[in-house]
Amino acid sequence: MPATPDRILLAAPRGYCAGVDRAVQTVERALEVYGPPVYVRKEIVHNRHVVEELHARGAIFVDSETEIPPGSTVVFSAHGVAPTVHANAQLRELATIDATCPLVTKVHVEARRFAAQGYTIVLIGHEGHEEVEGTMGEAPGSIVLVQSEAEVDELQVADEHKIAYISQTTLSVDETQSIIDRLRHRFPQIVGPRTDDICYATTNRQAAVKQLAVNCDLVLVIGSRNSSNSNRLVEVARECGTVSYLIDNESEVREEWLQGKSVVGITSGASAPEGLVQRLVEFFRARGTVDVSELDVIKEDVRFMLPKVIRRAITAGA
Repeated sequence: MPATPDRILLAAPRGYCAGVDRAVQTVERALEVYGPPVYVRKEIVHNRHVVEELHARGAIFVDSETEIPPGSTVVFSAHGVAPTVHANAQLRELATIDATCPLVTKVHVEARRFAAQGYTIVLIGHEGHEEVEGTMGEAPGSIVLVQSEAEVDELQVADEHKIAYISQTTLSVDETQSIIDRLRHRFPQIVGPRTDDICYATTNRQAAVKQLAVNCDLVLVIGSRNSSNSNRLVEVARECGTVSYLIDNESEVREEWLQGKSVVGITSGASAPEGLVQRLVEFFRARGTVDVSELDVIKEDVRFMLPKVIRRAITAGA
């Protein structure tokens, strides 16, 4: 007989953040207003299901703006791009729609500000992540990437009195704070952003999964493998002592994970659509689990306006 948990507990908040919702809507509206094809540089958000659905509607995803035919329409992803990408797009006479999350744009502005003031900028982030690449492109001669406390200990800067830090928006809150604390210990003169760079949704979802983990025997996180914030949710649950796995959808749940588990917690990364959560809930309902409830930790009411060029196009076509 398949294992049947007694209870399913859903984390709240979970799933789409305001930046992801804005980015996905941007591509959807661009397809409606301009018609396909609409090109998208990189994945609009890090979720396979979202990308496949938009592709089916006529979005064409490319790795570089240099692959896009001159004069075409292109959407830049929620993760942000470097100034060189904007320059390349202009040379190719592309009609650009920037869906960069406003909270990522905030970090870009901080990078430019610190660089203009002559600071060496320590960027806390993960090498190779698109957000990190875009941020470093704002001031490539001034930014050094740090991924751990150990790398802080090895860090050498030209002037210890002119050093600043910024961070990727989707990191582990606790781990990032530890790195910041180590930076402040090594470089007492270091300055940081006026407000925390880690986005509200990342912070809230990690706070929710902490509460979820202590009430569950198993935590399942829905999100794609390349989603930074989704991977962090798994790590946070495990740090609380609860078994946790990242799954793309309900088909990846393994029978052995469920053996002996009475309460299963479910959450989803900021780029995972709610439909995937409901599919997982139905997976457990089909097994006989009746008790499904939400663990409300934090209320969210953040919304971001669509990019101005899309708002104008919608108004013009109304």
